[in-house]
Amino acid sequence: MMSRKRSESKSSPPGLLTEIQTPIRTDGLDNHYHITSDELGRGKFAVVKKCVEKSTGKEYAAKFLKKRRRGRDCRVEIVHEVAVLESARWNSRVINLHEVYETEHEIVLVLEYAAGGEIFDHCASEEALTERQITRLLRQTLEGVHLLHQSNLVHLDLKPQNILLTSLSPLGDIKIVDFGLSRRLGTGSELREITGTPEYVAPEILNYEPITTATDMWSVGVIAYMLVTGESPFAGDNKQETYLNVSQVNVDYCKEAFASVSELAVDFIRKLLVKSAE
Repeated sequence: MMSRKRSESKSSPPGLLTEIQTPIRTDGLDNHYHITSDELGRGKFAVVKKCVEKSTGKEYAAKFLKKRRRGRDCRVEIVHEVAVLESARWNSRVINLHEVYETEHEIVLVLEYAAGGEIFDHCASEEALTERQITRLLRQTLEGVHLLHQSNLVHLDLKPQNILLTSLSPLGDIKIVDFGLSRRLGTGSELREITGTPEYVAPEILNYEPITTATDMWSVGVIAYMLVTGESPFAGDNKQETYLNVSQVNVDYCKEAFASVSELAVDFIRKLLVKSAE
């Protein structure tokens, strides 16, 4: 069976999209896909597993999202994520949505499979990427973010774990994933929300100031810093220390890690890690 869920009747939080066109299937994911034991990612309320479509043999990533979180019904947030992926179908830098399934407790998004994994693996690797390779990955990331911003969509959780690669060797193209925290701007009122991952959030998030497209650009600056140095610019010993480093923009550009980094790259990062969103 299939159901086409066009909108949610409950009032939704600001910035959430509520209308979708993708049919939500209820006839069982297992009937159409072989779910492998390969776990591609895991969060508090979601797990991503590799799956193979039985009719075609094609590989996909199945993202299992819990509908209830901390005793609250979060179906509307999942529908929003589906709607964002639908609106970004024409954006080649965003992961493609293939199908959606629903069970009693979960909604499963069947997504394009990015075989190269997370660019985070390159931040933590001893084999550093060249600056030319990093430039290409950042350019593609900015292309994807720019197209999202043109649709008044902000990601709000850009980090190396949410940017995947289509292949590892040779180094493929990037695909932006995980739109669970994304929001649409310009829906009538200013958007203020404490959201995101501590090491990557912009100062305006912590100060509960209006969120704009500039909020994502700060995160791109953090990603760029991590790609060229292999280190996180703001990570402290605890969440409070990390937040203090972000709010005070405590960035060290004098480390040994910057010894082989070009002035142009440092200048790019400096211009993004600016406290004033304007």
